Amino acid sequence: MDFKKFLPWIIGAVVIFGIYGWVKGINNTAVTLDQTVEQSWGDVQTSYQRRNDLIGNLVNTVKGAADFEKGTLTAVIEARAKATSVTVDPKNITPEQLAQFNQAQSGVSSSLSKLLLTVEAYPELKANANFLKLQDELASTENQILTARTRFNEAVKPYNTHIKTFPNSLFAGIFGFKEKAYFQAVAGAEKPVEVKF
Repeated sequence: MDFKKFLPWIIGAVVIFGIYGWVKGINNTAVTLDQTVEQSWGDVQTSYQRRNDLIGNLVNTVKGAADFEKGTLTAVIEARAKATSVTVDPKNITPEQLAQFNQAQSGVSSSLSKLLLTVEAYPELKANANFLKLQDELASTENQILTARTRFNEAVKPYNTHIKTFPNSLFAGIFGFKEKAYFQAVAGAEKPVEVKF
């Protein structure tokens, strides 16, 4: 049997399987990194959901205080409702979606800060054990949110790097992988805080 006539077929088969394995590796790595980003996004959402749940409890506790400013409570409730209405598709996290999500969550943070400042004028609330516990849990949750956002950005970086580097970038579009957005600081966060005494 003459192997020389089969040699081009064998070389062709080896090259085809090599290319197949290489492209498969590019795709599978992108899938794995994409799943890590989606899991990180789920952690972000879980942290914000915990904050929203705590806000509900906090609002109910504050409502019980006599003559508490209703406008402040309404602002918190409305900001919370707006924030929960903003949805982001973890498969296609665009900078615009993330900015809209970030802005809505920033509204919650702002109205919540005003609520907690207003509470200073109500000694019975400041002494309420349930309120103090909720306030501590909110502070802890804000730290969890920061951690979840940081981990999300850390998960996005290797994914974006993988799909944007050559030659992976040639196949990323074919397989439907798109660049994902990072969490950015809220607009104005770079300005120093003005402290008044």
